[in-house]
Amino acid sequence: MSTFVTLEQIDQAADFIRSRTSHRPRVGLILGSGLNSLADSIENADYIPFNEIPNWPLSSVQGHAGRLVIGELEGQTVLTMQGRVHFYEGYSMSQITLPVRVMIRLNIEIMIVTNAAGGVNPRFTPGDVMLITDNLNMVGMAGANPLIGPNIDEFGPRFPDMSQVYDPALMTLARKVALERQITLREGVYCGLSGPSFESPADLRFLKLIGSDAVGMSTVPEVIVARHGGLRTLGFSGISNKANLDGSTVTTHEEVIEAGKVITPKIEAIVRGVLRAL
Repeated sequence: MSTFVTLEQIDQAADFIRSRTSHRPRVGLILGSGLNSLADSIENADYIPFNEIPNWPLSSVQGHAGRLVIGELEGQTVLTMQGRVHFYEGYSMSQITLPVRVMIRLNIEIMIVTNAAGGVNPRFTPGDVMLITDNLNMVGMAGANPLIGPNIDEFGPRFPDMSQVYDPALMTLARKVALERQITLREGVYCGLSGPSFESPADLRFLKLIGSDAVGMSTVPEVIVARHGGLRTLGFSGISNKANLDGSTVTTHEEVIEAGKVITPKIEAIVRGVLRAL
């Protein structure tokens, strides 16, 4: 597949998904490392493995199940990605964001993204949930923006506005749901890096200095493409480890998956509440 995904390739994937389900989803969910269990409670579900969908990028990462689950959740019809692909797996930015463009072609209106992230803000502790209020597109600033290449006018303009990446009304709803369920909801800026190496203490001190509250290896490209295509977006980071600003601790992927067990019920409760209120 070429570096830049074409409208034809996106539509091949969208048409295939339509042919495999009678559901017409309104909400798209992307579930990050260790946060897959929400998809297991979707009712009247149709399952489509990623490896059956034309042109769909495949993940090789532990903790990413690798299938679409389409069905009903809290009165909404949802399309859920159990697992996602990452830039560090060797795909182009255009390829890793193909699923979001497929959501747009399926007439999805709202995209909810979740990820596991390192807590840069010293007040955050592992197990916290952070509402993403904005993001730092570090990979894009360094020249790997997912919108580089020919603009597909069917999705949006060449120079899309990113002043409100995350939807203010949806964020208000998430805060209200968290309050009702007595879940402490942190808020802050998510910084997207390429990975796959975890950050050095110097990286982290720099990220803290420029305003990062949490850091991870996904989400930002997906959200930029979603906004380009007119989707309303809402994002949550599960804080899976405390940032190692002084070099005294070691971060592991196993730790990230383990923290997901504490984080998942909280994110699940908030997402369910938001869906119910839509």
